[in-house]
Amino acid sequence: MGKKKIYITRNIPAHLIAPYENEFDISMWESETTPVPRDVLFQEAKKADGVICLLTEKMDAEFFQANDHLEIVANNAVGYDNVDIAAAQKYGITITNTPDVLTETTADLAFTLLMATARRIVEASKTIEENKWGDWSPFTLAGADVYGKTLGIVGMGRIGEAVARRANGFQMDVLYHNRSRKKEVEAELNLSYANFDELLAQSDFVLSLVPLSEATEKMFDEDAFARMKSSAIFINVSRGGVVDEAALYDALKNGTIRAAGLDVFEKEPISADHPFVRLDNAVLLPHIGSASVETREAMLNLCLKNVSAVLRGGAPVTEVTE
Repeated sequence: MGKKKIYITRNIPAHLIAPYENEFDISMWESETTPVPRDVLFQEAKKADGVICLLTEKMDAEFFQANDHLEIVANNAVGYDNVDIAAAQKYGITITNTPDVLTETTADLAFTLLMATARRIVEASKTIEENKWGDWSPFTLAGADVYGKTLGIVGMGRIGEAVARRANGFQMDVLYHNRSRKKEVEAELNLSYANFDELLAQSDFVLSLVPLSEATEKMFDEDAFARMKSSAIFINVSRGGVVDEAALYDALKNGTIRAAGLDVFEKEPISADHPFVRLDNAVLLPHIGSASVETREAMLNLCLKNVSAVLRGGAPVTEVTE
């Protein structure tokens, strides 16, 4: 028998695949930055035993039906809303993701975005870039304090807990809303559980960390923003689909809430003509939650470990089973 084949949907550094090249036949899409075209993905998957994909690839029922011979698809992300899990299970295809390894890095970014939005960092930087730094006045570019405020976290998973630890360092009061209470975590991190409406009404900062599902789609809608304080700041580092973007735009433009910091959007990538770009009270990032060299390499290493384990006849490290 020949070597089993692995296809990777982006071009990744050679040193990551080097430990596996003797055992497996590994091929990759030619580009590091541009997603593989769907027809090419199908052609390459037909020749492969395992695939490593990104969020940009739609691994749906059509894909799994056409490639029911695959043993594993490793999704290079924690979230897997791009993967039809039920369809994969129908054909006995293992699906894995990359939990844990990006927790702290994403929490860093979430808190960075919170602080940058609160203190109007992007606006302040632009005043210099655009040669608009004038005389000092008491309230020029005055933002909001972070220290001692109330942070409401919607979705208390690993990343939520990591953000809460950071918030403790700023002596923030931390509320959280989750599908189920975590009383041990409450005691450990000094958190208070609140229902969704209570959290919205009481928080100075509302942070979305929920996965995208039927239950969470557009949960941050017109009603949700209306329930927030007019001084509240909304931060989203989860999935763009959990937000009604038209409602958020109106809330920001009309002063229903103070500001928003967004790392994710309903349809990505967004361009310079997106409505949010015209708002001074929106800080926008191009989905860089886990974007540190160390973390991105750790994510790909975990994908490779999962694929190699399954192709060797063993158990995956981080299988998605729902």
